[in-house]
Amino acid sequence: MNLSQLLAHFKTELKDVYEEEEVKSIFSVCVEHLLGLSRSCLMMNWDKETSLEAEQQFLKILKGLGEQKPIQYLLGEAFFYGSFFKVNEAVLIPRPETEELVDWILASDLENKNVIDFGTGSGCIAISLKKHSKAASVTAVDISEQALLLATENALRLETDVNFIHADILNLKIDGKYDIIVSNPPYITGTEMAEMHQNVLAHEPHLALFVPDEKPLLFYEAIADFAMKHLNEHGELFFEINEYLSKETIQMLKHKGFTDISLRNDMQGKPRMILARI
Repeated sequence: MNLSQLLAHFKTELKDVYEEEEVKSIFSVCVEHLLGLSRSCLMMNWDKETSLEAEQQFLKILKGLGEQKPIQYLLGEAFFYGSFFKVNEAVLIPRPETEELVDWILASDLENKNVIDFGTGSGCIAISLKKHSKAASVTAVDISEQALLLATENALRLETDVNFIHADILNLKIDGKYDIIVSNPPYITGTEMAEMHQNVLAHEPHLALFVPDEKPLLFYEAIADFAMKHLNEHGELFFEINEYLSKETIQMLKHKGFTDISLRNDMQGKPRMILARI
């Protein structure tokens, strides 16, 4: 099959799963990953014949998409803040709004500062910060050993020196002082599950997604307590937050003793990021 025929096959097989424009977008990502053709090159190569091996790879991905597996897991990588990160079902797929959080943190001068990232997953936040602030000392923490193995691999591939620690956010025994503390912890309540796409619910790690309805700020409170003890003078605490719990998160931080708190909207206008200082 040529690429035009393959795209038509994708559209037919996925018509009950994705909108046509989304299928075209996913297909172009597959083409770039498997054949090295950018979107602009694809536009000029619709009649390009694929090898039998490449065709089999396309059809394997198509089968996974039909089972509502995220394209990032099927390709084994996700693009984040200028780099490709390896991903699998042990870690969350990095999101564009988290890139905005990294942008906000990098607006601070991280040179020669100590940074710690809680719930690092693929390592996308910690590694991106280190990659763009080479003189910073960056530590990343996760409870999942599988996630830490993948994050370590990403750090090696992207030539960044990040210190990884296996630890539970809810039972932290980490010493030291930090200038920047950052986290994108689990924050989705059980009642929000009904709004989520099946490919997230079935394939992304629930450990990194969900919190009890009765304690939605469970991880934020633990990290805020850690920050009160371990932030250096003029240190900063950054959170990615649940858009529905911005007021509650700010109130919790005030109660803990933070006095300088800023809330920022993401590109879609949703309150998704907080910066707090003592």
